[in-house]
Amino acid sequence: MTTSSFLSVFAHNWTAEILPARPLILPPRHHTYPAQVEEVERGALEVMISPNNGDLFLATFALGFRDPIVPTGLWSAPNPEEICALSGGYAYIVSVHQPERFVMLPMRPVLSVHAAEQAGLLLFVGNRDILGWNAAGLAWEAKGVSSEGITVNSIGPDTLRGTGWEMRTDREFDFALDLATGTLQRKP
Repeated sequence: MTTSSFLSVFAHNWTAEILPARPLILPPRHHTYPAQVEEVERGALEVMISPNNGDLFLATFALGFRDPIVPTGLWSAPNPEEICALSGGYAYIVSVHQPERFVMLPMRPVLSVHAAEQAGLLLFVGNRDILGWNAAGLAWEAKGVSSEGITVNSIGPDTLRGTGWEMRTDREFDFALDLATGTLQRKP
């Protein structure tokens, strides 16, 4: 598993600690994500989460891929009541007050996560697509940004700028993505 990290850009109503291993004695509240999963046998990200109301629980996030290119760690989300966990490129958004409520993002693997604080978005970048997550949930999904591989060069208040690759021409191209709508503009 890759090195774990924590990125806190958005205000949040919880604290969390990545554990080196599952505790020998499980706390009274323990949630596994996704609920029915075989991947946990391959490894998992174990996180002790404490909402500000003090109702502590252990969260076990199934490992996606064992590859150093995919991220593992915790991110604050635009909704202060949610936590974002990545485990080997599998991304989970969990309600800290109702941990049975969660979303496992369909993008697999997520290759990078970026906070667009001014736009109120957490951005998930895969090989070809970019997904924007806001305080209400999925804001937009920009599909087919690149044939293979996306490099994020900068994130401004309204626009993400990056580089993609076009399979038909075997060339890289620049693009701009509107953070409000997820609309893509390719630059020649």
